[in-house]
Amino acid sequence: MTTQEIANRLVEICRSGEWEKAQRELYADDAISKEPYATPEFEKETKGLKAILDKGRKFDSMIDTVHSLSVSDPIVAENSFACILDMDISMKQKGRMQMKELCIYKVKDGKIIEEEFVV
Repeated sequence: MTTQEIANRLVEICRSGEWEKAQRELYADDAISKEPYATPEFEKETKGLKAILDKGRKFDSMIDTVHSLSVSDPIVAENSFACILDMDISMKQKGRMQMKELCIYKVKDGKIIEEEFVV
């Protein structure tokens, strides 16, 4: 798949909130995920698809209600792309919150090798 095809597919899947499906289909086994900062729940950097899937399941388990979810169309370069994720969610322990992040992806050999979330 080209970078444009990967970007389009990721956005398509994520708009339905199926994070794990996107990761299983589009991520390399040795992918890296970077958060804006470390928290008590999540480290700043997660290495490997299995660990990324585990992190996603943990995040999903912390959500009580998704009030709205949007993912912008991707902006694509040769081997990278970015989109904006905007979620209005209620967390089980933290209440309702607005999360808006710039999501940056790096692609190599037809797979996502790195994701980084920037606030």
